Amino acid sequence: MEDQQKLVKTLKMLLTLANGIKHSKAQLSEHFGISERTFHRYISTFRDVGFAVELKDGYYWINKVESPFKELHDLLFFTEEEALIIKRAIHSIEETNVLKNNLVEKLYSLYNYGKVSKTIIKREHSETIHKLATAINQKRQVLLRDYHSAHGNMIRDRLVEPFDFSSGYISVWAFDPESRTNKQFKTARIQSVEVTNKPFLFEHEHQKLEMDVFRISTNEKIPVKIRLSLRAYSLLIEEYPVAEDFLVTENDNSWIFEGWVCSFDGIGRFVMGLCEDVEILSPQRLKDYVKEKAGFLFK
Repeated sequence: MEDQQKLVKTLKMLLTLANGIKHSKAQLSEHFGISERTFHRYISTFRDVGFAVELKDGYYWINKVESPFKELHDLLFFTEEEALIIKRAIHSIEETNVLKNNLVEKLYSLYNYGKVSKTIIKREHSETIHKLATAINQKRQVLLRDYHSAHGNMIRDRLVEPFDFSSGYISVWAFDPESRTNKQFKTARIQSVEVTNKPFLFEHEHQKLEMDVFRISTNEKIPVKIRLSLRAYSLLIEEYPVAEDFLVTENDNSWIFEGWVCSFDGIGRFVMGLCEDVEILSPQRLKDYVKEKAGFLFK
């Protein structure tokens, strides 16, 4: 089983390097959960078997023109009829379903952005993702036209430098020159994307922030501990699979989640939705946060 998992991880990295986007060593190591030494061993193996793995300015990719296996992606394809069936099946799943997001991400790894975006991603989002991918490759600033900001409750254009996608391509990581911070922008909230002729000016500041199991990213790491019933436990690992690494069995009907979060937004929503099945053990700040949010229901 362990050998099989290693093989799967190796093939996924190979497909990622060949998907048309350049990736840094840090990005690939974090994404696949491997050490720097293991990363270099993978790269060496790919080159040994004939793949032209290129390295420039700290970014790696496979040059499919010079590789003898340049038709790698073409070994896996769908007919027009098959693609239509897959599209209908995927879009019958709820947008928030983790398996749906994972499926889309895997298909993006197997196919070029343009090809998959027309088939798998919803029509209104395909052009957005394609243009963002182009900007990432060309290292150009983009204008996010009429971006709907949930935090500021505003709709306006945003000039940013996109540099990576989140899991499932739900969001794009970008540096915002206006606030001088790295942020995630939801692709569904972007009306359209305009790739400018301006090159990256702040590439040295590009950095993906750590994301907690509830998919929230900030510079904070807040320790939390909660007790979950069987129902809450099942829903947690179903909606947030990464949370399983922080779970310990207390007894047949009780589990303890002990980890960290970037803010109380994600875990707060989860707790409030299962208030009869979750007990907050620490910190007190999380208890106060949930009480405050619950108070708005009666105003």
